[in-house]
Amino acid sequence: MTDIVTPAAAAAESPAATPDYDPRLTNDDLAPLKKQTWGSYHIFAFWMSDVHSVGGYVTAGSLFALGLAGWQVLAALLIGITIVYFLCNLVAAPSQRAGVPYPVMCRSAFGVKGANIPAIIRGLIAVAWYGIQTYLASAALIVVAVKLFPSLAPYAVSGDYGFLGLSLLGWCAYLVLWVVQAAVFWQGMESIRKFIDFCGPAVYVVMFFLCGYLIYKAGWGSIDLQLGSVKYHGWDALPVVLGAIALVVSYFCGPMLNFGDFSRYSKSMAAVKRGNLLGLPVNFLAFSLLVVITASLTIPVYGELITDPVETVSRIDSTFAIVLGALTFTIATVGINIVANFISPAFDFSHVSPQKISWRMGGMIAAVGSVLITPWNLYNNPDVIHYTLEVLGAFIGPLFGVLIADYYLVRKREIVVDELFTMAATGKYWYTKGFNPVAVIATVIGAIAAVFPVLAKNVYGMHTAAQYSWFIGCGLALAIYYGLATRTKLMATSAPAEIVTA
Repeated sequence: MTDIVTPAAAAAESPAATPDYDPRLTNDDLAPLKKQTWGSYHIFAFWMSDVHSVGGYVTAGSLFALGLAGWQVLAALLIGITIVYFLCNLVAAPSQRAGVPYPVMCRSAFGVKGANIPAIIRGLIAVAWYGIQTYLASAALIVVAVKLFPSLAPYAVSGDYGFLGLSLLGWCAYLVLWVVQAAVFWQGMESIRKFIDFCGPAVYVVMFFLCGYLIYKAGWGSIDLQLGSVKYHGWDALPVVLGAIALVVSYFCGPMLNFGDFSRYSKSMAAVKRGNLLGLPVNFLAFSLLVVITASLTIPVYGELITDPVETVSRIDSTFAIVLGALTFTIATVGINIVANFISPAFDFSHVSPQKISWRMGGMIAAVGSVLITPWNLYNNPDVIHYTLEVLGAFIGPLFGVLIADYYLVRKREIVVDELFTMAATGKYWYTKGFNPVAVIATVIGAIAAVFPVLAKNVYGMHTAAQYSWFIGCGLALAIYYGLATRTKLMATSAPAEIVTA
């Protein structure tokens, strides 16, 4: 289909012209972009920053300790990340072509007012992730502080000097990173782009150095792709492999849903797909191999399995190496935190009241919330990690399913960009008082069905089902939305004449 230029598209080429958008639905951050300049490397760097964090390292390492053979874990990682790759391409397209962030695109499915529902849900989830990643990065700062100033060690023990489960030194490190991240975010998107272009590659340098150091200490023969004993064999391993695949998708479900916030800056979908290919299947598999090799070498070198890269770095007999390594992991984690968990809720909270909440203010709301949830209690052991991923996946899955069903199955990739910014009762996305009941019903049912197995793990079969919370929520919401949208009159609305393929 040939694109038809709307008044807003013409206005984007003429600085003197101003599109007639309702101020209750727009500000400078939410309006369609006039220029899209990101290339494949910027998307690649985005994913490098996302993967190359302490959280990514710990999550990948935990999969190799599930009792599977090393090749089975690698197969699960590859399959899981390939699924993420294709899903990211799907969610990227509408925002890239329309030049708008995720919450604005949701107006098509949820209505111009109803889009605040997914915006708030996703914003709150991003706040949780923001806090978790800040906490993980702060652990690296603690290592540096104790190494340089050993007298601070007692203050790193939460049982002696602590508050709400975090040590005094932990609070100091957390708040330092909180301020640093806020300062970087405040500089704007272009400065953030330059920052993440550096972060991802920097971690690779440290990872290769760390891996090389351990190989030097233990020898090539000590490399093993198996962390712990193999508990599952033959067909018994299949459910565990499928669970590992589901966990990979769950780990990336936040950035995956948010991806429209970044694809909107890209020059073309071809650039997005190239960046996704390099940043996801290729990069994630390479990083995971480095993780398992490095972790396996900690056994002969240190006499125990260490799956935390910061702790591994702290064992090196060099203050300079420890400081450099820990700071690099800190910087990298800060990078992904800003990208995945600061920018997105900034758009989300700004979307709730565009004229009162700017993009920067939305980000600061997320930052404050990240302290209040005490994130160190959400990611402090493998069981809690998996539980956190399953709960978040249960709420993100339905939002993803509704967006995909609306754009690809119901509207056949057609979107009227200008109609996303009008509160007129005759508008295409007004539905019922600004809300699309079909999207609301699909989201609620999908979320309830997905989160039930997570909360009822003691019920027979629910522990296994909980691993697939994202898939359950996504699939059910997609099916319900498509069925109600095409076979009922719940979302009937008048359609304006101008249509843009987006």
